[in-house]
Amino acid sequence: MYRKLSHPPVYFYQQITNMKKTFLLFLIITSLTIAHAQQSAQSGAVTLPPLSGTWTLLSVDNIYPDGSRVHPYGNNPKGLLVFDEKGNYAIQILKAIRPKVASGDKNKCTPEEYAALVQGSNAHYGKYTVDEVGKTITFIIEGASFPNWEGTQQKRSYVYNGQTIKYVVTQTTQGGVAVIAEVAWKRLQE
Repeated sequence: MYRKLSHPPVYFYQQITNMKKTFLLFLIITSLTIAHAQQSAQSGAVTLPPLSGTWTLLSVDNIYPDGSRVHPYGNNPKGLLVFDEKGNYAIQILKAIRPKVASGDKNKCTPEEYAALVQGSNAHYGKYTVDEVGKTITFIIEGASFPNWEGTQQKRSYVYNGQTIKYVVTQTTQGGVAVIAEVAWKRLQE
């Protein structure tokens, strides 16, 4: 009447114990993953996919302590900003009208031509992060036409409406800490 067990009861209890341990480990890993995701979301420092893409320059305004505004790259500057989804960026800003180099060789410019080349352009690239909660973009600058920016991190407050982005530069290349710049970009339609 009694059926003999093929496995002794000790083996059966060991299997149940192992299953419980595996399930408990699964719960712990899942809980830690969820907690980490929530913490990351609350900190706000994430790469913001909606900024991904290519942007064309609308304006650059240097704002002086007295409130006056100057367009350091002219009234209609040219420029391109690219944010990718992996956290890389590149910016190029140029005056719309720049004098040609008379010699045709940038290594043989006059002092005035060198000054026009340097003052008429700004470029940098590196990594970026976006804090949606604090409304800031942090540029981690790896390379720049203004070498003082290389290796720095610059946090810039921004306003974004889906088609345009405007941010404030507090460490400008022209005017130092006394001058701030507002830079506006429009998304290129793809």
